[in-house]
Amino acid sequence: MTAEELRSNVEKALEEIRPFLKSDGGNISLVSIDEGKLVKVRLEGACTDCHVNHMTLKAGVETTIKKYAPQIEQVLGVK
Repeated sequence: MTAEELRSNVEKALEEIRPFLKSDGGNISLVSIDEGKLVKVRLEGACTDCHVNHMTLKAGVETTIKKYAPQIEQVLGVK
């Protein structure tokens, strides 16, 4: 998979997640994909201060991204 295809797949995963985050007043944006294995995202809006955002990252975001791009090893939230 090319870097462009990988980025496209990660963006597709984020599009799947966005409606759930937006329903709670939040959003998510892709910051970077490092070495084709590490995805960095930024939670926005209400999600930045949410006390369960770590669970959202692992259970929702990381799982969905890995569905679209199985080679991704980790998803990190950055500020």
